[in-house]
Amino acid sequence: MSIQTTFVGENIRVSGSALAHRLMMMLVPVWIAGGALVMFEPSPYELVFVAVFACAMLAGMPISRRTNTYLMATLLFIPPAFVAILQMQYSTLSKGLIFTTVTVFLLITGYFVANFVAEKPFERMRLINKAYIFAAVFAALIGTLAYLGLIPGKDLFLRYGRAKAFFKDPNVFGPFLVLPAAYLWQRILLGDYRKMAMNALWLGIICVGVFVSFSRGAWGHLLLTFIIVYLLNFLLEATPRERIKMIGLAAVGIFALVLGILGLLMIPQVADLFLQRASLVQSYDGGETGRFGRQAWGYALALNNPLGIGPWQFDQMLVLEQPHNTYLKVFLDYGWLGGGAFVWLILMTLRRAVVSMAIPSPNRLLMIPAFATFLPLILEAAIIDIDHWRHLFLVMGIIWGVSAGYDVYKGGQNDRRLP
Repeated sequence: MSIQTTFVGENIRVSGSALAHRLMMMLVPVWIAGGALVMFEPSPYELVFVAVFACAMLAGMPISRRTNTYLMATLLFIPPAFVAILQMQYSTLSKGLIFTTVTVFLLITGYFVANFVAEKPFERMRLINKAYIFAAVFAALIGTLAYLGLIPGKDLFLRYGRAKAFFKDPNVFGPFLVLPAAYLWQRILLGDYRKMAMNALWLGIICVGVFVSFSRGAWGHLLLTFIIVYLLNFLLEATPRERIKMIGLAAVGIFALVLGILGLLMIPQVADLFLQRASLVQSYDGGETGRFGRQAWGYALALNNPLGIGPWQFDQMLVLEQPHNTYLKVFLDYGWLGGGAFVWLILMTLRRAVVSMAIPSPNRLLMIPAFATFLPLILEAAIIDIDHWRHLFLVMGIIWGVSAGYDVYKGGQNDRRLP
């Protein structure tokens, strides 16, 4: 009797685990696509992730030991980050607590992605890519149509005359579109000719969305990402025949880009805003309280406060804006130890990507677009605050997951698969 009861109980646990796994696989694309809807908080991204994480726990999703460094950085970050809240003088404790809790939450999302992808890299990345590309194309269409005044309620999707779609800021909307653009660009370079037209269409829509965000950081981010994807695939993955194809595509791509930009600049309002935004230094960048002046003051402030000053304090002191430098901001918000753990995680993620790409493996095709997106992103972090950008942690999770899924396989070109 006891043996039969144990057997039945085991079957219930197995079936429950299988159901949780199926539900998780259904919810992950919804969660990823929800990253494009962040006009209010908590956004669908946060709410759906809670359900995804619960399903992962019930399903017993395996944890890869190769993601332990990510976990260690997160655990090192948490205590000093919450201690820094106690140093706040100009905001309520609850506001600081919410801010830091969100940071920890986003770190957990990256850790989840790392282990989710590590289990089955190609299958899981295909799932993520499909959802992300759908979300990016949808957001880019809404942003572009709103900018051109072709949809009702267009002001809801604009800020300062710039497209932001379902985001709060154009400077977040633009960079959000870069990762799916990188994977689409790789598909065009190395993929099937039969699918090239469709991939080019989706990529074109996304590129226009980045353009009408009029984010200088997003423009540079997209351009640098495209160059890195091109060079790494040309040098590491392409066959001689594909290299000839890539040279031709580069020429066609440059021509199409120039033609597209010239076409958009024929619209007077686009031309005026483009000329205004194309300047490397804006009026709010210079001066003692401009972007660069307040960053210099902020470094001195950080050196004098090893425990940090807590979130939402900097813009209540000498200036009325945040420092717009992530590497400064994390030391101010989370203290020396918390900021150090955050920066260490970024550096370890970069190292993991570079080391992984040196290994000839089918997984390298998954890594190249992620690395090409991550490198400009962490460079952009020096001029804008990205520590609460959801896609930052998604990209980091992808890099850790893909690298954790490496099996040092030395197969040939015939074995590769595009995500």
